[in-house]
This record gives sequence, C-alpha cells and structure tokens, in this order.
Amino acid sequence: MRFYINILTTYFPDLDPPYDVYYGQILEQIELAEELGWECFMFNEHHFLGYGGLVPNPAVLLAAAAARTSRIRLGPCIAILPLRHPLQTAEEYAMVDAVSGGRLEFGVGAGNTELDYRVFSLPREGDKERVDEALKIILKAWSCERVSHEGKFWRFEEVTLYPRPVQQPHPPIWVAGTSAETLGWAGRNGYHIMTVGHPHPPDKVRLGVAAWQKGLIEAGIDLTERRCQFHVRAWVDESSEQARAVAAPAITRYDAISRIGRKSSLPTADGYDWDGMLATGRNLYGNPEECIQIIHNAMRHYYFDTLTTTFNFGGIPHEAIKKSMRLFAREVMPAFR
Repeated sequence: MRFYINILTTYFPDLDPPYDVYYGQILEQIELAEELGWECFMFNEHHFLGYGGLVPNPAVLLAAAAARTSRIRLGPCIAILPLRHPLQTAEEYAMVDAVSGGRLEFGVGAGNTELDYRVFSLPREGDKERVDEALKIILKAWSCERVSHEGKFWRFEEVTLYPRPVQQPHPPIWVAGTSAETLGWAGRNGYHIMTVGHPHPPDKVRLGVAAWQKGLIEAGIDLTERRCQFHVRAWVDESSEQARAVAAPAITRYDAISRIGRKSSLPTADGYDWDGMLATGRNLYGNPEECIQIIHNAMRHYYFDTLTTTFNFGGIPHEAIKKSMRLFAREVMPAFR
C-alpha cells in the first residue's frame, strides 16, 4: 500500500485562522507529511466557494510546498483543465516540476461544480472533450521542442514552451472520476486514476474501476504498472470516543459546506449512515486498531493500491491535525507496508 495525503480546503472563518496563517499551517502539514513518510501531497482546485475555494490554483501552493520540502511528491487532484488555456496550464505545472526537482504528479479532470463554468462563461457540455483535447496539448507541449495545434476548442501557432518538465516525456498523469466513460478513457490512454469513497457507494465506483482496468488491457498495459487512488477523510485518536468526538462534527461540517452553491451527492445529516460508512471504509476514524480494520473494510469494497488520506477538513485545529497525522504514521501505516 502506498500512502498519499490530500487537502480539499473547507474554510470556516469562525473556526479557521486568517488566510496567511491558514496557508502557513498547510505548508507546515506538508513538511510534516514528508517527515512522517507520506509519498505525495495533493490539492484540489475549486473556485468561489468555502468548499475548496482557497486553492483556486494548486500550482501556486505546490510551488511554495516544493521550496519547503525535498522528497515528497506534489500534485493537483485535480487541475480543472477546461477552465484555462492548456498552454497556460502546461507552463504553470512545468514550473512546479522544475522547482520541485521533478516531483510533480499531475492530476486532471473536468471538475464537479457548475458555478466554475458559469462564472468563466464556458459551456459545461463537452467538458470531457475539452479535457481530452487540453491534455493532448499539454503532453505535446511538454515533450516536443515546438508545438502548434488546430483543434475543436483551441488553436495556436507554433510555439516553444518554457520551461518544460524535468520528468520526461512527462510527469505521471492521474485522472479523477467515477463513471465508466471517464475511467475507461483513462485506461485506454494508460493513465492512473483517482477515486473517492465518501460520496460514492462501492457498487458505483467498482463499475468505473472495471472500465479502467478493461481499458488498460485493451491498450496492452499491465494492470500492475498503473495505480488507483482511493481518497478518504481520516482521523485517528488514542480512543474511539475521542476520534468520534472530533471526526463526526468535522464530517458533518464538511458535508454541509460541500452543498453550498453546488450539487452534492452526500446525504443530509438526518439520513447519514455512520456505521455503514465505517463498515465499507467510506469514512476512516477511530483508534489505531479500528483504523486498520476500516482500511481492510475499504479494501474489501473498493479496488485501490494507494490510500489518500485527508486530515485537514471540517475546521479541525492545526495542532490536532499534526497529532493525528503522527499517530496514523506511527500506528496505522506500518500495518500495510
């Protein structure tokens, strides 16, 4: 099992500190993750909302993280490709790869918030086509000395990209999604994939992962050469009671803020199946022994080889986050290595 760590910012002004302090805390958590043995730290891109909106451009925060670290890999999960010109995205993330000394993991997708498309005056229809065309442009710009393009959505004359990534021909590519259409496309193109547990029951995610595996086989790629992330909100404490006392309110706040200004598949608090979410590994909290068991639960219900944990969610204080990360690294991670 590989361990990644993720932040989708859920910002609560009454619980979280001012922006400058908040970003400093995130960078401190990345340094700690490197020290404790996480392999990669990733950020979600969102816009205009307390749910994720504090990282509208992950490349900026990733560059800051690169300057504070030396080993841990770094990436967006995801960069929303339709929202920017592909050459701009290619430039920004090539800089991250160069500044970090070749540590970029490049996660891409179309995003899941209609507001982004409305504000940027983009049609949501055809977003998957835009992702496909944008990624082709980015990969071509990263691997060729000069590139031009004449496509459905973008056209440009021959140019040279400065800089290009340290990793050649390009950094690892991750695709976020759930549907068989999206993940099947990722498999046929040989990309790694990112899945998430808390919004989606196992049977829904399994269909997409099976399409990805089928796509890899059709492309002649060994399944063991590509990886699948499973993202879960995580919290470990010395006792079950302490873990539940922190995690349950934070999960409730996280789910509530995720519904503001966007569609959400998460159930309301009244209909929340707390026990079922633990039994299937869709939430991860408890004492160390319970967390180990919950990861095994997730492994029975979902396919993945990389567990991506989120500790910073729902307004949990910074010092408590660091304490839980340390306990998880010391008592939980060794059970899967």
